[in-house]
This record gives sequence, structure tokens and C-alpha cells, in this order.
Amino acid sequence: MLIGRLPTGPLNAITDVPGVRVGHRTVWVGDSIRTGVTAILPHGDNVFERRVRAAIAVGNGFGKLVGLSQVNELGELETPILLTGTLSVFRAADALLDTLLSLPANREVRSMNPVVGETNDGYLSDIRVRPIRPEHVREALRTAAGGPVEEGTVGAGTGTIAFGWKGGIGTSSRRVEIGGRIVNVGVLVQSNFGGSLRIDGVRVGEKLAAAGLRGGRDQGDGDGSDGSVMIVIATDLPLAHRELDRVADRSFMGLARAGSYMSHGSGDYAIAFSTGEGEAVRGGGALSRVFEAVVEATDEAVINSLFRATSVTGHRGRTIESLPLEPTLGFLREAGVLATPR
Repeated sequence: MLIGRLPTGPLNAITDVPGVRVGHRTVWVGDSIRTGVTAILPHGDNVFERRVRAAIAVGNGFGKLVGLSQVNELGELETPILLTGTLSVFRAADALLDTLLSLPANREVRSMNPVVGETNDGYLSDIRVRPIRPEHVREALRTAAGGPVEEGTVGAGTGTIAFGWKGGIGTSSRRVEIGGRIVNVGVLVQSNFGGSLRIDGVRVGEKLAAAGLRGGRDQGDGDGSDGSVMIVIATDLPLAHRELDRVADRSFMGLARAGSYMSHGSGDYAIAFSTGEGEAVRGGGALSRVFEAVVEATDEAVINSLFRATSVTGHRGRTIESLPLEPTLGFLREAGVLATPR
């Protein structure tokens, strides 16, 4: 289903931005490990040699995002972006460094800023084991490709939970016309947060609860509403750091439209980068169209992560069910959001 009014790209994925690649490595071991790594590459070249403009926005800073300060100081990304589980973020960063420093082109490099984000998958996965290994990171990087993006219970989304249901990796894209050209805006999310699910304005979470359908658990500690989200935004419109920071900020509006309120214990981060070359666009009208695109794409990426996820049983026998699709679709039809099938 399409959230909002803007058209999607042909893949409805972050890879609709030309050159962007995504790779996953799912780590599913025995009865207790349900985690993984997701890699997002702005292009297929050595990112350290061919850096892209970037910015990172913090919605709620209860997280461990490696590399944040240098990206925002210099306004550029010099490595691929990795997503994983909270306590594995440092091992993933170390493995990313090892992998990139081993490239012949980087043999004289003495400083590099790995960017690794995380959400806490410790309810379904034995997070204290810190199971991510260098080979997992290398596999996610090696398999990164353009084209359709696998969503749901995969890679860094293997053990995540959203709105009490099984969360995961979701992606979406939008296209807008700016200055006579079509601009692509793509979003990928790692959904792992609480709140009350809304789809295109329909209070689906409340309706499911009233029908006796509740997710297995919200994530985090305390009142069960905590959790985290990582949002990665790509565009081929040339934008400078300041404008990318503003674009990243707008993604949290899409998160709110889906039903999140970024609770006390939620780490909510957005990384935005531009693959566009040439003079950066600063015009207000152009930016407003990009803002609308990122809000819609973020909202839909969250919904896609839920629709694509599968139920998972993991650490200590805990089970999180996937979103019950038939009742959900029924509520959307009743609200006039979806056409009633004949």
C-alpha cells in the first residue's frame, strides 16, 4: 500500500537512489541467537576515497551510534553504514575498520571513521554473547547490491520488535520533480520501538488490542514502551550537510505518523546522505518537497518492516508474533484506506 500522495520509485526501496547498495547477514544460531548485520553503501566504490555528503540527526540519544561526531563535524561519510544489535556495535565497527584498512587503496590510511548504528534485540537474542563476528560484517558488505531489498526478519532486523509485534528491516522511496529533473529519496529503517501502531491515519494498534490481538511484548525496560530505531536516508539531489541535517530531522515526523513518540529509553537516529554531485541545492521550495518525501517514505518503511516480518522464537523460548495481516487489512478496508476486494 502507498502511504501519502507522492509516487514511489520502481523498487519502492532505498536502492531507487542510483548506486546505493544494501547487504544483509542474518545470524541465527541454536535457540538463542537472533541478530545480524545490515550494510548500506552509498555507491560501489571505495567510500573513503569517494566520500559523500552526510549528516546525522538525534531524535532521542539513548543509543550507541559510532562515528556520529565526525560525520557532523565534517559533513561527510567515509565508510559504509552498518546496523546491528546494541552490544555488537563495537565489534561490528572494529570488523568494518579491519575490512576497509585491508584494502590496497587504504594501506596508508591512519584515521578512519566507521559509522555503525544499533537497536537492542536482547529480548529475542542473547545479546550479552555479542555474537557478531568479522565474517558476518564482511558478508554483509560483500553481498551488498542494488535492486530489490529484502525486508522484515533479516540482517539487523532479525531480532527486533516494533509496537509489540515483530519488527525488522523496512524500506521505501519517493520521487519528486525539482528543477525539471526527477529526484529520488529512499529510506531504510531498523524498527525496534514502542508506541501505538497507526497506518495511514488508522489506529490499527488500538483496533487490534480491542479485538483481543496484542503483540507479545514491547521492547526495552521499565514500562515496556522503550526501544530504538535507525533510519537511513539517501537522495541523489545534491545537498550540503546543513540541508541533510534538516532532511534527517524530518524523518522523525514519519516515525511519529506511524505511532512512535520516542520514549525515554528509545535511541532514535537518522543518517542522511547525498550521492548527488555538483553545487548543493539550498532553495526552500526544493527542500520542502524533499521533506515531504522523507516523511512519507519513513512512515511507509516502518509499515513495510512489520508487513514483511515473520514470527520469531528465540532466547529463553520467547516468541514475538508477526503483525496479524488479515485483521489489519480488514481495519484498513473499513476505514476506506484499502479497496474492498470483489
